Amino acid sequence: MTRRLETDEPAGDETRPEEEGTSLLNRRSLLAGAASMMGTIMLQSVTGSAEAATPVAQDDPTRVPGKIPSPYGQRSAFETATRKLRAQSASLTPLQDSHGILTPSALHFERHHNGVPTINPAHHRLLVHGLVDQPWTFTLDDLKRFPAVSRLAFIECSGNSAIEWRRPTGKTVQETHGLTSTSEWTGVALKTLLREVGMSPEASWMLAEGSDAAAMTRSLPLDSVLEEALVCYAQNGEPLRPEQGYPLRLVIPGWEGNTCIKWLRRLKLGRAPFMTREETSHYTDLMPDGTARQFTMIMDAKSVITAPSGGQRIQQGFIEIRGLAWSGRGRITEVEVSVDGGRSWQRAVLQDPVLPKCHTRFYLPWRWNGEDVILQSRCQDETGYRQPDHAALVAVRGTNSFYHYNAIQSWQIAADGRVSHVQS
Repeated sequence: MTRRLETDEPAGDETRPEEEGTSLLNRRSLLAGAASMMGTIMLQSVTGSAEAATPVAQDDPTRVPGKIPSPYGQRSAFETATRKLRAQSASLTPLQDSHGILTPSALHFERHHNGVPTINPAHHRLLVHGLVDQPWTFTLDDLKRFPAVSRLAFIECSGNSAIEWRRPTGKTVQETHGLTSTSEWTGVALKTLLREVGMSPEASWMLAEGSDAAAMTRSLPLDSVLEEALVCYAQNGEPLRPEQGYPLRLVIPGWEGNTCIKWLRRLKLGRAPFMTREETSHYTDLMPDGTARQFTMIMDAKSVITAPSGGQRIQQGFIEIRGLAWSGRGRITEVEVSVDGGRSWQRAVLQDPVLPKCHTRFYLPWRWNGEDVILQSRCQDETGYRQPDHAALVAVRGTNSFYHYNAIQSWQIAADGRVSHVQS
């Protein structure tokens, strides 16, 4: 006996399924959907953008042709994570929406001092001079002829979490910790370039200067940066984004973000620090006795719980506490989580990969019983340094500082499941 497909034409006096409202595939809907899809495809071909038409979710996407390929990939219209703007000089990474350890280039935090310049890469030059045998000006094409080096590393603004020093005002983890991101960086090893121009044995400091309107400049001790620093032209497999220094930036793994000069145009070698504006009036740590710590570039170990975190709401039952930890001094070796405000601690699981000077993902299975609790995390790096609490950090540094805040962060879960910021 031959079984007729439901999409075959009805035989004899059989009632059409669609007339009874029971058809699995309504021909009129299909034809209308196909016509609509063809209109969308034609519109996309005219505009060249898959985003030209407002996306409409299909109840059954197997019944309608999908979008045609686009010249440059776009994320799903249903994903809405964005950076949060801070005044006109910074934007914050949405850590609460992140997965793994890499930050998409479009969500990597921004910090600039006089806007993002527009630079034609064909005209951009990098001058290397000072205490060298042969001063040289490199084009971008010149730099790409050198052996390429890639590595994963986090960059963190030294002002990340600065609002926590005195009266915390951040409501979400994006607001308190969003000035840090991890990317894969690609470029030329700094030591390769300096070897090419003949670095003098007398050189012990290097001035790095950017092409932005602020002409951002920093003095860097050569013995500390030479081995790992990169002169980068790519991030996460594509050219740098303009806000990340296109077409060229310096990356020093583990060092505060402002030393990783963007829009890099000049490197000068010398015998002493150059004492620029940014390392005298800014980027120093004011101590309780009125003195200032200078050239404190390495970012100390730090961690934060990203879920549950401020602004979220949870329900009773099983929850996986998740977060990120990182250290400018090497690998994270341990993360502990407290669900009782620091009275007791449990060791969290570190999710692979655990890499030096990168974000490290951690998690801890937990069951919430509906009580009012405070969540905290603390980490330790391979040097043995352990992240301090707020009181311990203030006891040493006072409250005059703005930079390098790395104390334990606290989130309070109320009985109704709402998560909010609370002073550690």
